[in-house]
Amino acid sequence: MKKTALFIVGPTAVGKTAQAIRVAELFNTEIISADSRQCFRELHIGVAKPSPEQLKQVRHHFINSHSIHDEVNTAVYEQYALEKLKTVFSSRDIAVVTGGTGLYVKTLCQGIDEVPVVDPSIRQRITETYEWEGLNWLQREVERLDPLYFSRGEIQNPQRLMRALEVKLSTGRSIIEFHTQPKKKRDFDIITIGLELPREQLNKQINRRVDDMMRQGLLAEVKKLEAFKKLNALQTVGYRELFGHLAGDLSLDEAVEIIKINTRQYAKRQMTWFKKDEAVNWVAPDLDAIKEVLQNYDLT
Repeated sequence: MKKTALFIVGPTAVGKTAQAIRVAELFNTEIISADSRQCFRELHIGVAKPSPEQLKQVRHHFINSHSIHDEVNTAVYEQYALEKLKTVFSSRDIAVVTGGTGLYVKTLCQGIDEVPVVDPSIRQRITETYEWEGLNWLQREVERLDPLYFSRGEIQNPQRLMRALEVKLSTGRSIIEFHTQPKKKRDFDIITIGLELPREQLNKQINRRVDDMMRQGLLAEVKKLEAFKKLNALQTVGYRELFGHLAGDLSLDEAVEIIKINTRQYAKRQMTWFKKDEAVNWVAPDLDAIKEVLQNYDLT
């Protein structure tokens, strides 16, 4: 019998953490995160990290595992997650993987896409222009030169935008075209459950979560990290906008409202990404609904 990795995916604020814990408890197993920001020890409130109580309920991996000063990318994640899966599978038949970083989920399921080496002079030119002109320039250039990436990729993440632009300028092809390599065969089965809510309800949950984050002390957390605001790990919704407030570019109310808008937009892009995968079983964020899906795979 093959081991099984049970993926629980979906947009931010839909309730993945709570349901993943319930499912992990159901199978007496452990959770491997597929969130590109919750791995950083220095980030807490703004990345909606599981609470200390939740971390005690079920053992989590790729939470508080790295520093914002570390380079964490898909290659690092793939190696880390495969090693943790191997460890979990040594004593259990099922492991739970949960998170909303679509690229990490795809990489763990299928392997890393081959991408080309780019001209270093192009990379330097893009980086220098971005530092002078800012994110709006970067978004306009990607929209103009690589509309395929702009329609599908993370357009609020400057590192991803610069990567897309340098690949396009170096090869003449969209980085999306390099995302069609043959899938790797994993030695474990994969079942993916997607959690979804009506758009209006999800937006309300997002707005409420942002307000809760502010009450919990997100601004104070951001102030402690201001010296590191140029690090890639901090090019993140919730932090970037409050850095703007601390710089005097936005009032606090304006920053909070922009966080809500950007988070809603991010959730929409997450759903677009995951909806492309026909293997995802979509249900409401409810344990009974999840169990019903698992019954179809003889897992309950």
